Amino acid sequence: MDKKKIEKGIKLVMEALGADLLKKDLAGTPQRVAQMYEEILAGQFKDASKELEVILEQTHDEIILVKDIPIYSICEHHLLPFVGKAHVAYIPNKKITGLSKIARVVDILAKKLQVQERLTTEAADIIMKKLKPKGVMVVVEAEHLCMTMRGAKKPGTKTVTSVVRGIFRKNQKTRQETLSLIA
Repeated sequence: MDKKKIEKGIKLVMEALGADLLKKDLAGTPQRVAQMYEEILAGQFKDASKELEVILEQTHDEIILVKDIPIYSICEHHLLPFVGKAHVAYIPNKKITGLSKIARVVDILAKKLQVQERLTTEAADIIMKKLKPKGVMVVVEAEHLCMTMRGAKKPGTKTVTSVVRGIFRKNQKTRQETLSLIA
């Protein structure tokens, strides 16, 4: 990430907005914004699938659900945040991973310029590819500040996306059981 370039860009935006960059309170803003982007977009150049390198052999073949994983992401369309939570369920096929690994996959994917639909799909696809479970379900619910602060101006509106793979797609009873655990 080119923090110097970000600083230059933020200075240009602030100047275009009429901000006085000589004011003591604003002088450090471009640098702070560049540091913030480095932190909140830390997943931009990471491979989330590497989090699933630790795989354990287990005979557990029921639903494993990690729910209410906080997500903070930046919408690539307006560069405004979307905030919410993700729920990730899978049914192992003799392979499990650490629960924190699932949360880390979601976190890395969220820390990119992102759209919610892609975040949901990528999480499901990574888990399917790396763990080869019987199925996976990912549900993400988030509030998008581009709908809250501007445009439609509808605070509190949530967008829900879901991706189902394997048994969750084929078996409605399994899908419903998982959705009831999420609720």
